[in-house]
Amino acid sequence: MSEPNAPTEAALALRKLTRIVPDFPQPGIVFEDLTPALADPEAFRLLVSDLVDHCKEMDADLIAGLDARGFLLGSAVALQMGLGILAVRKGGKLPPPVHRVEYSLEYGTAALEIPAEGIPLRGKRLLLIDDVLATGGTLAASRELLERAGATVCGLAVVLEVEGLDGRSQFDDLPLYVVGQGKQK
Repeated sequence: MSEPNAPTEAALALRKLTRIVPDFPQPGIVFEDLTPALADPEAFRLLVSDLVDHCKEMDADLIAGLDARGFLLGSAVALQMGLGILAVRKGGKLPPPVHRVEYSLEYGTAALEIPAEGIPLRGKRLLLIDDVLATGGTLAASRELLERAGATVCGLAVVLEVEGLDGRSQFDDLPLYVVGQGKQK
């Protein structure tokens, strides 16, 4: 990960363009909206380039993008790396059969799914890409889901990390790349 006192161009663009939305989706939650950074062509290019530069080291066979901003980021990274993309979907969005895992969020529960047919995952090395690492629940559930399907998760990459929530402690055994630190603590 880049040194906090030497932010990359991508981290600087994030710092400038991330929109902070208090009390969303529930009171007490601070949502860090990356939409302005993703909509800005130069910021988006910087983010994708930064992720690609660091994700190449993780030697993945396939990128897994987490619903929904992870789809955008993961697709762009996969394209640049010459890899395919697997969309890890919120529960109820895919036709059966599916692999499914339920998990807890900071503000409730949720489920994630991937197709149980049509994508051979057994023995594949997958890199998980998401927008924000907070408590780590969604990334941990995604990892569990992919491992149940026979894949190996070889690394994680996120755009922002909310350090005060210590989500990274769940992934001490994996390479983790973070483009920039969130504005909240």
